[in-house]
Amino acid sequence: MGPWKAYGVTKCKGSLKDALQAAVSDYEAPKGYFSKLSKLVSFRTESQLPERTPILYEYVSNAIGPLFEELGYSLEVFENPIKGFGPILLAERNEGASLTVLGYGHGDVIHGQESQWDNNRNPWKLSFEGDKVYGRGTADNKGQHLAHITALKAILNTRGKLGFNHRFIIEMGEENGSRGFRDLVQKKLKKFSADVFFASDGPRTEYKRPNITLGNRGVINFDLICDLRKGGHHSGNWGGLLTNPAIVLANAIASIIDSKGILKIDALIQKNIPKSVINALKGISRDGGPNSPKINKDWGPKNRTVIEKVTASNTFEVLSFSSGNALNPVNAVPPKAIAACQLRFVMGTKLNEIIPILREHLDKNNFEQIEICKPLESNSISFEATRTDPNNTFAQWIQSIVSNSTNSHCGILPNSAGSNMTEVIQYDLKIPIVWLPLSYAGCSQHAPNEHIIKPLMREGIRTVTEIYWHLGEENNNREVILAS
Repeated sequence: MGPWKAYGVTKCKGSLKDALQAAVSDYEAPKGYFSKLSKLVSFRTESQLPERTPILYEYVSNAIGPLFEELGYSLEVFENPIKGFGPILLAERNEGASLTVLGYGHGDVIHGQESQWDNNRNPWKLSFEGDKVYGRGTADNKGQHLAHITALKAILNTRGKLGFNHRFIIEMGEENGSRGFRDLVQKKLKKFSADVFFASDGPRTEYKRPNITLGNRGVINFDLICDLRKGGHHSGNWGGLLTNPAIVLANAIASIIDSKGILKIDALIQKNIPKSVINALKGISRDGGPNSPKINKDWGPKNRTVIEKVTASNTFEVLSFSSGNALNPVNAVPPKAIAACQLRFVMGTKLNEIIPILREHLDKNNFEQIEICKPLESNSISFEATRTDPNNTFAQWIQSIVSNSTNSHCGILPNSAGSNMTEVIQYDLKIPIVWLPLSYAGCSQHAPNEHIIKPLMREGIRTVTEIYWHLGEENNNREVILAS
């Protein structure tokens, strides 16, 4: 049953077909989607490197901005409230409609990691190998927000209008923790306000079928440090007499999480999964596709499915652990040990309560000498957990369209396993959230050999086009989309 039958929409015969054909033609044309993506990828928008800041502005003004202007959007570039961080572009097309849709993409990327890519691939140049298209930003996120622009162009070329007002954000600091972004939106709420949020980022949870995602897990990074003295001391003369900070820190971590990945701090355990979340996750799993790692089913919370572990549970990770010189150890008791740690968490756990809970736990277990510190600037990220109710009408409406468009039942992921700026959409703009991931978990984002899959992106562009088409048809029935 199509979305127009499910929600009382009148289908325009032929017009949707024309729009889908226009989108696919753009995708396949020599000077279409991949030609534009090649230009976007060529901009070395590594937001973690201060020397790349001018390129972040160039991407906005010379790469992505003109693509929106060609579609009749007005542009406004906002300086980041935090000096030295990337700008934020707001592209807007106001048609005087009753429905306003907010979109999002980020034009910055993780480090290029040149020389680490297979087959001498250049991360800043598209390369094609079978169905895989390689390049930094292809999946995260240039290829995905370009898919939306391609769909919007197809709608406008077919219908002459969108049928809704559209605001689209291009953030140039997502890979740098989105610092300053929430401050800007809070100061300019009217500029960024909308009725619903629809965008694409991240991977689908299963390779062979689509899903929509309604939020993200929260995240906080922090360092645990045991710093006991200046300099190392001979392990023969002093071993057994001096407290070893690496051993203390290892035991402190073992008091937080056990050898099977199960959290031991009661206040940080998400004990009860909401029924609506359990129901939404039924039948969904995690399949990263070819070359993805094998899941260790005995790791993490007991009596939970794979997908419940990664999207409906809190998880603690040690990202790195160092003490002494790992590459050239000497026979000495080290003076200091440090572990870079992270907690990913779901709604029910509050960001501002996590560090106090950890501090209380460490003190209670005689680890007063362990400091909890803010990590290095490059690893300092934190976001609140977000989740739109899976029973939300807008989410159900989009699910119906995606299922119809792909001829495959679309799963609803109440929140993704990852983290991003969605806190701004839920807590500041207060509108329902729907992400439609167009990539897959084995895409190597944040690693060498990042890529997209041609058939998945072709399907994604068609699906995004169909969603925008029906959003335009529905603008006279705004209450149907927004009903809760």
